[in-house]
Amino acid sequence: MILTIVGSTFALLPPAIAARMRSEMSREPRIHIIQNMDNQSRWKAQQANPLFADGRAMRLPVEGTVARSEIRIDDHLERGRIMMDSQEVWATTVPAGLEIDQVFLNRGQERYNIYCAPCHGWSGLGDGPIHRRAQRLVDGSPSESYGTVWVQPKNLHEQMYVDQPIGQIYATITLGARSMAGYKAQVPVEDRWAIAAYVKALQLSETEAEQELDSATDDASMGGE
Repeated sequence: MILTIVGSTFALLPPAIAARMRSEMSREPRIHIIQNMDNQSRWKAQQANPLFADGRAMRLPVEGTVARSEIRIDDHLERGRIMMDSQEVWATTVPAGLEIDQVFLNRGQERYNIYCAPCHGWSGLGDGPIHRRAQRLVDGSPSESYGTVWVQPKNLHEQMYVDQPIGQIYATITLGARSMAGYKAQVPVEDRWAIAAYVKALQLSETEAEQELDSATDDASMGGE
């Protein structure tokens, strides 16, 4: 009987200790039996470190090294810029090594539909679902409750954007413009060029459609005379 009482008392000690530890504040580190390399020796920034001859914990990068994916040796590919007559200008073609074919444009359409269409719309008219949703919210509530005015995404068929070289469109996708964020972190460089090529294809399709409509109207007018 005594052994049972003693055993029960000892069995209740761990949950009692755990309950007390959970209810009280302490500056001591928590019990960490299985480390799994969670706690290791390390040095904070600006600390002294006797391991190195200069006594500094912070180390300079090895001379001549470049961080992964940070090589910038092709301005055409990375920035959409080229040198012409000793001046840096926007590229009007895709970089060497990229070929504009149906596969390339299909890839651009796929990426455009994922990243661009929610705002700019599937036809590039600036009427994507995000804009429509935001417009309904603004129209249905007092503007004072928002404090800002919703700005419609740009219509990519406006003449100023139609006139932009493909390199400038690529740069806008990469770095963003005005209230539009850049997509450098989300979209690989080749896919950004594919999106830019697809945007130019969208613009061209609209231009050709207008020309065909104008031509048909002229023909009808001439036939009526």
